[in-house]
Amino acid sequence: MKILVVCMLHTYGDPKREYSFEYFNFYQVLKAMGHEVELFDYMGEIQAHGKAEMNRRLLERVRDWQPAAAVFSLYTDQFEAETINALRTHTKTFCFFHDDTWRVDYSRYWARQFDYFSTPDLHGEMKYRELGLANAIYFPFGCNEQVFRKMETGKRFDVSFVGGWHPYREWLINRIRKAGIAVEVMGYRWPKGEVDQEGMVRIFNESKINLNLTNSASWDIRYLAASPRALINRVRSKKNIEQMKARIFEVNGCGAFQLSYFVEGLANCYDIDREIAVYADADDLIEKIRFYLEHEVLRESMAAAAYTRTQRDHTYAQRFQTVFRRMGLAND
Repeated sequence: MKILVVCMLHTYGDPKREYSFEYFNFYQVLKAMGHEVELFDYMGEIQAHGKAEMNRRLLERVRDWQPAAAVFSLYTDQFEAETINALRTHTKTFCFFHDDTWRVDYSRYWARQFDYFSTPDLHGEMKYRELGLANAIYFPFGCNEQVFRKMETGKRFDVSFVGGWHPYREWLINRIRKAGIAVEVMGYRWPKGEVDQEGMVRIFNESKINLNLTNSASWDIRYLAASPRALINRVRSKKNIEQMKARIFEVNGCGAFQLSYFVEGLANCYDIDREIAVYADADDLIEKIRFYLEHEVLRESMAAAAYTRTQRDHTYAQRFQTVFRRMGLAND
């Protein structure tokens, strides 16, 4: 099946940064599934030719190539609604909404422009139907098992965290360190900087405990009192609802132990306390870290169970098969 993946080639369209999440997890997965896939780097096209020309080139490519599906991952205002709707006369369109729990108005507007669209919200399909949008497809993040995999390596780190800097995450990391626990931290805007995809996979494998820390705004009074920046961030931030993120599946796909924030829908994907551990607040996080560092057998059994579950239920290839079946493309 011919598929056009319309996404950014590099993270946030910055060619100095790593290849994008969509490149690794959508483009590469679809190619590995045996589809004929092209990537349309809309941010690169804008940088080279401008927004209007990018939209024109996209429509021209779809008209010429006639893919069975055009799979989009939006960012902000790069596309014209007229362009997206014009594509629907030449192909079936599908759009990923990774953040529709908090980018509500944005997602609802663009959902109307596509034939089908995703929601990571466990109850998202029902919510969209109530708005008259019947073509939502529940699509939590998943795992590209060719990238996120087990490695034969020892455990170099007691605790690690890989992810972008956020003031609340920094506050949590500082509290963990003040409790006498060493934490290896890598990611955008952290002192040690970013790590590439392969390096991230290695850190997951080399850590006794992998932290998955929320970056939603927090009302923890201790955090708000920590600095004026914390209070300002909380007031300004629109991201005040937890959501399922890819990291949950990526760490588990490496057969590594994970201690995560709790989010609605998590228990639908993994058995809590058997396949994944969760923390309630900053104090509970520190207590859980100490507990699991002392119980290696339990850690390893949970990591093994999460790995098995991920391979069985949560690969991106399985997710896409569901999407294409819902779009009527299963036999193309």
